[in-house]
Amino acid sequence: MLERKLLLVSGKGGVGKSAVTASLALRASRGGKKVLAIGMVDGFGLAAHLGAEEFKHEPHEVLPGVFTFAVDRSRSLDEYLKIQLRVPRSVPTRQFSKAANVLVDTAPGIREIISMGKPIFEVWKATYDIVIVDAPPLGQLLSYLRAPATIADLVPAGAIRQQAEEMRRALADPATAGLLLVTTLEELPVLETVEALSALEAERLIDGVGIVANRVLAPLGLAADPADVPDGPHRDAALLHEHLLDEQRLWASRLGDHDTLPFLFGLLTPGEVAARLADAWVET
Repeated sequence: MLERKLLLVSGKGGVGKSAVTASLALRASRGGKKVLAIGMVDGFGLAAHLGAEEFKHEPHEVLPGVFTFAVDRSRSLDEYLKIQLRVPRSVPTRQFSKAANVLVDTAPGIREIISMGKPIFEVWKATYDIVIVDAPPLGQLLSYLRAPATIADLVPAGAIRQQAEEMRRALADPATAGLLLVTTLEELPVLETVEALSALEAERLIDGVGIVANRVLAPLGLAADPADVPDGPHRDAALLHEHLLDEQRLWASRLGDHDTLPFLFGLLTPGEVAARLADAWVET
């Protein structure tokens, strides 16, 4: 999956997609790639896992070979206007951008294409070997992926339509872009992931590079059946673990082919979580 120029990572909220995004950025940088990791909607989770105190709108290096920033829609719109209208960068357009934000918040597809356009533009600049995006959660993802086609349908001609078409082609090109879906092996995340897969396959908006199940329990490897152990906290803990493991196996069967990342026990910082998950990717 890291051979793509643009990799989007999405999943139901709470499944750890920011941690997985950060782990992929670390894995790619360990392989010698120059990486740009982008927080598209909310950069705080990704920032914490990459050890950044804050996210800025412009890329900055937070770890060797790993650059990051968060999409600021107002500044992205300002940048977009200067590119499309060919206004010199020295000319202030922020006041016009503030007025245009009203349009962004009301017109269909504008908000999404501004946010989606930023990582695609970074790919076109070819400054980085790979751009990895902590994308919107599943409930919002399709609207972002559909945005280029939405704008192309709304605008009859001109540079804006042309760029929307180019963005749509970039997302749909398997050599350029791919989508990784993150889930945990629980009912709602798995069902939403399966539903999203069906919609993505029907619309062919982007190539799916796979599914990863996060926080997967490992078998305890006990010599005896926990049910045969005398009553007590150790027996209760072992029985609970086995019960949760059975539940995870049930939901894993609904996913089909997928990768797994381990459940990490103990008190770990977000940065430690990302580093350990990066190690786990290397082992898979």
